[in-house]
Amino acid sequence: MVLQETIACHHDEVFTCLTTAEGLSRWFPVAARVELRKGGQIVLSWNRDFTRTTTVAILEYDAGGKIVWDWQAAHSEMHAPVYWSVQPDREQGSQIELRQGPFRSDAESLMVLAQEAVSWRWHLCNLRCVLEVAHDMRAVRPL
Repeated sequence: MVLQETIACHHDEVFTCLTTAEGLSRWFPVAARVELRKGGQIVLSWNRDFTRTTTVAILEYDAGGKIVWDWQAAHSEMHAPVYWSVQPDREQGSQIELRQGPFRSDAESLMVLAQEAVSWRWHLCNLRCVLEVAHDMRAVRPL
């Protein structure tokens, strides 16, 4: 699966939203802790008390705009890494690309892929809204 989004914002700010606790909590979890290095971890918290969390291993990290998260797809046992890339776009700000997978071709895996695509599309749209117009859609659709 590959999703792309153009965001009218400097690529460094977009990448910060994928790699820092402050950046992540602007658009994705309620709070986060980040150990930013290959082999480090990101703890995504879905409440302020850090009692509902998801821990993500950082499989790859390149300060030039790439990071790979070891992701458990659709709350299943299936690991489908998420490959993030943020590149400058001279005319429009930044181009963010999310690749996830691989996924197997059996029916259950394809259902997980579809769930992931819908969820990530919404989150990418929220990231764009937060950065472009300072509007967090989580206020309308809470976690």
